[in-house]
Amino acid sequence: MDIRRIGVITSGGDCGGLNAVIKGIARKAYALGIETVVIPNGYAGLYNLVDLDNVVLLNAERVSKIEASLAGSEAGHSRVKISKIADPDKYERIKKGLKKFNIDGLIISGGDDTGSVVVDLTSQGIPCVHVPKTMDLDLQPYSVGGDSAINRISIFARDLKTTGMSHNRILVIEVFGRYVGHTAFRGGIGAEADAILIPEVPVDFDILYEHMKTTYFARIERSDVRAGTYIIVVAEGLKTASGEMLYDESAGVDAFGHKKLAGAGKYIRQQLEKRLKADPDVQAFMKRTGMFVPGIYVIPEVREVTPGHLVRSGHSSAYDVNFGYKTGAGAVVLLREGKTGNTITGVEGHKILYMPTTEAIKRREVDVDELALFESLGTCFGRRPVEFKPELREEHRSERSM
Repeated sequence: MDIRRIGVITSGGDCGGLNAVIKGIARKAYALGIETVVIPNGYAGLYNLVDLDNVVLLNAERVSKIEASLAGSEAGHSRVKISKIADPDKYERIKKGLKKFNIDGLIISGGDDTGSVVVDLTSQGIPCVHVPKTMDLDLQPYSVGGDSAINRISIFARDLKTTGMSHNRILVIEVFGRYVGHTAFRGGIGAEADAILIPEVPVDFDILYEHMKTTYFARIERSDVRAGTYIIVVAEGLKTASGEMLYDESAGVDAFGHKKLAGAGKYIRQQLEKRLKADPDVQAFMKRTGMFVPGIYVIPEVREVTPGHLVRSGHSSAYDVNFGYKTGAGAVVLLREGKTGNTITGVEGHKILYMPTTEAIKRREVDVDELALFESLGTCFGRRPVEFKPELREEHRSERSM
């Protein structure tokens, strides 16, 4: 495929590793004699490209100013579904913009919503290659941004133990992840959280409460200074025992029609407080450990904490910088070879791996079989623990690569 100039787009939410993707694209393209330009502000920028006076050329000097280790994206973001734009000539308008700046093909990094637009644009005759990006890790392949978010969640949850210990608080930390629990699960394990609640497992609050009560009471009573905490990490897409997900009905929907999730941390706090107030053992525990103050401290404090966008900001993990460089560079080769409408999934040695974007954007949930091992180590997932039954298998090759 004759590619002389590539347009780079990052779309959807920001996260770690994207600047490495951009640098990987620009440097590989330069090595192949291809120019790279930034199409700013995601798909909004693509739609408005025809009205721009110029685009930024990623030459050697400009690329050197991009910090691969910083999260976010030098190219900017927006949440726009092209097919929903109220303009019957939207695709022709996009093609005119690409022609105006002599852009022969697009490399677009984003998650499932972004990928669905890649499929749409490809069907309209616009050459696109997709680089998987989402901190939620809900695509079929690994996605840039996931490892960075997991590390951030782990650090925040671990750091909050100091304030939890100082006040003998039960802390509920609500983190991003939308409809899957990958980041809450991995980040929670990394922080040694006591309980991790994910959308794949509807929560039985009686089981959660009993685990919390047993663990928390024992910690404080063992402590010579009567100090202890209990940490819960919960994904924003919490499901109750009835399978109902918590939505913020007042917030409406986003550009892709998704209801906005909110309130998981608050809901858990309320459920625990209700049980603490009704439990006759609690007041005796508070008195026994010197915490009881009539009318002020009659039950342990439960607080919810929502780090929000902090988990996707700041710096990228080294893993995501590696993955971003490799997939960005590999995407240039795919585009040049005419493998449009595909998602790059990795680079192994000289092999550039890819799959149809239609397959890549299918939702991948946490494999709940993974939970049993951690349950055997004492972590609560809001359900009755499942026995871990090990199966031994000799492995002859790595099953995971960057």
